[in-house]
Amino acid sequence: MTDGTPEAATGVLRPHAEQEYADELARLAELDERPRPPGWRLSPWAVTTYLLGGELPDGTAVTPKYIGPRRLIEVAVATLATDRALLLLGVPGTAKTWVSEHLAAAVSGDSTLLVQGTAGTPEEAIRYGWDYARLLAEGPTEKALVPGPLMRAMRRGAVARVEELTRIPSDVQDALITILSEKTLPVPELDTEVQARRGFTVIATANDRDRGVNELSSALRRRFNTVVLPVPASLEDEVEIVSRRVARLGRALELPAPAAGLEEIRRVVTVLRELRAGRTEDGRTRLKSPSGTLSTAEAISVVTGGLALAAHFGDGVLRPADLAAGLHGTVVSDPAADPVVWQEYLETVARDRPGWRDFYRACREILP
Repeated sequence: MTDGTPEAATGVLRPHAEQEYADELARLAELDERPRPPGWRLSPWAVTTYLLGGELPDGTAVTPKYIGPRRLIEVAVATLATDRALLLLGVPGTAKTWVSEHLAAAVSGDSTLLVQGTAGTPEEAIRYGWDYARLLAEGPTEKALVPGPLMRAMRRGAVARVEELTRIPSDVQDALITILSEKTLPVPELDTEVQARRGFTVIATANDRDRGVNELSSALRRRFNTVVLPVPASLEDEVEIVSRRVARLGRALELPAPAAGLEEIRRVVTVLRELRAGRTEDGRTRLKSPSGTLSTAEAISVVTGGLALAAHFGDGVLRPADLAAGLHGTVVSDPAADPVVWQEYLETVARDRPGWRDFYRACREILP
């Protein structure tokens, strides 16, 4: 882990939130005169302002990190100020991980205390592990103990993050119950326990498309307050989200800012929104939806890939031809059923839509 300053993150492809936005966090802390919960670096008001953006009393502009309903973020922040953990639930691409990282950065100044949930996540990732060389030589001792992210967060009074909670096997999930209910992590091998310091909490994320994979037990779900993050409500909101994230990724990858890029971003977002909803934006034409999720995350990926093509193999201007292949690959995830859906969209919507002729041709050229 680096020291959290912008200089420390120089050359890093993907700085942590507390590194990239260190200046904003520092300024918020300096001007924040509201009450702060124990162990918090900012007040709940300042945390919400950091997430949603705004203007500080001295005129400093805070960039929005999340574009969506304010009340959802207020509920999430208020939950962290209680003794309950927070579960961010939503379909893929609704910024659950993004929100969880920025909440942790704003509350405790460290977003790196992370457990990445997978089908192979062991219980040691939730609790603790052992340095087996020391364990064999000395037996169970404090020095042989290897604390996991949650134990470190408990000792420091910080925020721990658990990504993709429902991907973790059910018996491993249950290791969280004592931590969340008693705020204690027993270490029976040492006949001791770790008690959480004030400020400790857990933010977990889960994909509601994963229901039936490893569903949470009722005992564990009761320990969480659930906030459902929705897909962007409007085309304009989603275009703004994609534009901001693409610009951030472009700077990290040192891609040149594209000319007329906003028009193409709007087109990509429109296509994915219409296919996702099963109808055109004006509601006049019903459409078949492909098998994939077609989330905001996919739109960001398509546009970023198009930027790379425009920068390295074109004239730097983002054009439909730079986006067609990426969009085709995103929409056609099921090679049996999705090609029909995509071709029908091109013929019934894109072909005759004003200003979309070049886009239609570029997409048709790569059809098999």
